[in-house]
Amino acid sequence: MNHTTVTEFILVGFSDHPNLQVPLFLIFLGIYTITLTGNVLIILVTSFDPALNSPMYFFLRNLASLEICFNLVIVPKMLVNLLMENKAISFAGCAAQMYFFFFFGAAECCLLAAMAFDRYVAICNPLHYPDIMTQRACFQMAGASWFSGFPVATVQTIWIFSLPFCGPNQVNHFFCDSPAVLELSCADTSLFKIEALTATVLFIMFPFLLILVSYVRIIITILRMPSEEGRHKAFSTCSSHLVVVTLFYGTASSTYFRPKSSNSPDTKKLISVSYTVITPMLTPIIYSLRNKEVKSALGRALACECLIPV
Repeated sequence: MNHTTVTEFILVGFSDHPNLQVPLFLIFLGIYTITLTGNVLIILVTSFDPALNSPMYFFLRNLASLEICFNLVIVPKMLVNLLMENKAISFAGCAAQMYFFFFFGAAECCLLAAMAFDRYVAICNPLHYPDIMTQRACFQMAGASWFSGFPVATVQTIWIFSLPFCGPNQVNHFFCDSPAVLELSCADTSLFKIEALTATVLFIMFPFLLILVSYVRIIITILRMPSEEGRHKAFSTCSSHLVVVTLFYGTASSTYFRPKSSNSPDTKKLISVSYTVITPMLTPIIYSLRNKEVKSALGRALACECLIPV
């Protein structure tokens, strides 16, 4: 049988709802603007405000940078496709988008685990905190988190795009997500699915288990504190991170850990929107509203324009 080799893919996105293209564009553009502005503000404030010169805010700065990068991989192309009739993406472009999606996604999982460890040491071992969370240790943990995306992104992307694609080229998604692209391959993908499951356990579930163990220890320590004020203060330092972890893992697991037929394509797209578009926007908002130090620093920055050089 003769097959035509696929040289480009068509991102179906939300084209099944033509009347919603412009409203969706305006909504996602607004969210994208808020995401970039909020995360850039977090980076600037935590970089230049002396009151935020601690490991927790060093990791927050890295998280904000990751959220910006993660958003840049997905949203600009999605916005263009909402307005354009031609929704094609080249074979190489699709591979690049998937690569960086894996890269920044895996890096964020590991960075969230590093942030949980930081809170664990601060609350459970406060006397040893300066000795454990040194500047060198923080740089090593952040660097390891960023680098962790490299092996999973490289292996997964090369494996998927070395498969033959010889039939339909319509990706039923708004970006080149691996399950949607994998459905178009004309080869047996069972071995890849086993490898993908292994990578998921290593780079998603293992960091999640570290986060879970850290917070179990944190909660036990907080409950043993004698004063209510001490318990409230300790919990307030990690509540923002806990909310972000819940949002990120809750929405991502709904996509990658549920049976294939349990959600319709439109439902899967909406779930994907929640962790690729909504969560990066909510991160700076959560840290600004729930963290008094960040809120105060933002207030000082806006009041005295201390971020603008004189």
